[in-house]
Amino acid sequence: MNYTLAKSKKANQATNLVKFLQMKFVDILQKVSGESPFKSQQWLRDEGIHGGGERYVPSDENFFNRASVNVSHVHYDDDPEKKLGSASALSSIIHPQNPYYPSIHIHMSYTEMKTGKGYWRIMADLNPSIENKEHTAIFNNALKRLSGEFFDEGIKNGNEYFFIPALETHRGVSHFYLEEFNTGDFEKDFELTKEIATGIIETYGEILNNAKTQFPDYSEIEKDIQRDYHTLYFYQVLTLDKGTVAGILVHNQNDLGILGSLPSKINGDLFSDWIDKTPEPFNELTKALSSIVGQGKSIPIEDEQKLQIAEAMRVFYKKHRELGTFRNQGHLKK
Repeated sequence: MNYTLAKSKKANQATNLVKFLQMKFVDILQKVSGESPFKSQQWLRDEGIHGGGERYVPSDENFFNRASVNVSHVHYDDDPEKKLGSASALSSIIHPQNPYYPSIHIHMSYTEMKTGKGYWRIMADLNPSIENKEHTAIFNNALKRLSGEFFDEGIKNGNEYFFIPALETHRGVSHFYLEEFNTGDFEKDFELTKEIATGIIETYGEILNNAKTQFPDYSEIEKDIQRDYHTLYFYQVLTLDKGTVAGILVHNQNDLGILGSLPSKINGDLFSDWIDKTPEPFNELTKALSSIVGQGKSIPIEDEQKLQIAEAMRVFYKKHRELGTFRNQGHLKK
């Protein structure tokens, strides 16, 4: 990895953790899929002076529709104008090809300000195109066991974060989110983050193996259902997700990595139907995204579209600075 690390001991400890989790997840995904090894793609923040990152993606698309296991580490020790000291994160989204295999989103990060104050961000959510109650129960039980006393808080925050007011539905069936998590004991919080992340990664591997046995095949009807769900995912990530918005607005040096969570195809006709349902001024963004995607029941989302999407988001948020960029606006839901 050709980038520098932060001077902070805690930041480096967090960076080592997310790298460990990244390789563990990649190993499990490769074993479940039985396919070629994932390939590494790197990016640098200011040519590596302020950090960078590495993501692993599948070598082929037989088992995975889209999959990205990202690690990033940025720091600003040499920039007195920055209040942020460093941020280290694992961020991953897995979209299998089989509609009966659920998608998953995992985000684990540690952010440290130059004052020394630091906090964790812990997210895990299960996103099936076709829900399997058994899989949902397995995932929820794992979350409850792993998070212990913080389970109720995480579920409450997760349900709020992944709700889509304009469409009156959630993205996914199980949502867990601890934001700015800090009990005052770094080592204790470190171990909790590691335990939750490791356990959820292993649980997802179990769910995929279970699904492979139960649902080896699928029809075009089920693929249509999956594509419509992926359209919902696309809508939520690009119009509501504060992590995606913040990442896009901070810099343009990792647009493809930040938007690596987008599925390979969406229903452009369905997406355009949601323009009028989206409240002002977010309908402007939805309309701009629809223009990039175009019309049709099965529209590919490739690197060219991702770069256009990133730029459209920057244009929108620069125009509407009053919205704020580092919170889940909930389409201005109070």
